[in-house]
Order: sequence, then structure tokens, then C-alpha cells
Amino acid sequence: MDETIGAVIIAPQALVTVARQVAEATPGVARLASNLSGRMSRVLRGSRSDAGVDVAIQDGAVSLKVYVVAMPNTALPALGSALQQAIYHAIADVVGMPVHSVNIHFVDVQDPFDATGSGAVV
Repeated sequence: MDETIGAVIIAPQALVTVARQVAEATPGVARLASNLSGRMSRVLRGSRSDAGVDVAIQDGAVSLKVYVVAMPNTALPALGSALQQAIYHAIADVVGMPVHSVNIHFVDVQDPFDATGSGAVV
């Protein structure tokens, strides 16, 4: 009895939330950074953008761009790879959607002397 009784719709904002939670829980990530160009791409392409994560869905597959501020003394290639794998698995395995790409953009490294952790990234 394998009948389809309706549709399952996952809002792009849910994908943004999953990606943010995974990224923020990853050791070496200080925080996610806002991306003004991501907001413009949403206007121009109809994709979903939230502070630090851009999500586009095309042909049923998800493409993500994640904008990261790293902790000081963190190996960025290793952190980028770990983020790609963790976000890919969260979307593919937990959400159940195919993932086309997970692109990690390091926009800054947190100043070790900035006690607030806010830095100058907008």
C-alpha cells in the first residue's frame, strides 16, 4: 500500500535553519556573517537568503552558500570540508532532499582580542 495522499513541502527557510544550526554547532565557527550580495541574489533569482546562508532550489535539488567567520587559529580548508560534509548530510539525510552543492565562504577570522565576538563583519 504505497499510495501518495498528498505532497510534502519543505520551505526554503527550513533549509536555511538546518544549515545555520549545523554550521553554528561546528567547532571552529565563530558565527555566520550577513551577506548583502545574497539578499540581492534573492531579489534577482528568487532564492532564499538569511543572515549567513543563501539557499536556492532548482530542479528539486538544493544549492547552499554559507558565509562563515572562523575562530582564530583554525585550519580553514579542514573547517570548510567539515562544514560541507555536515551540512550536506543534514539536508540529504535529515531533510531528505538532494543536494547539488554546499559552498563555504570564509568572510573573516574573528579577532582574538574582540571580547564581544561581533567583529566588523556586517
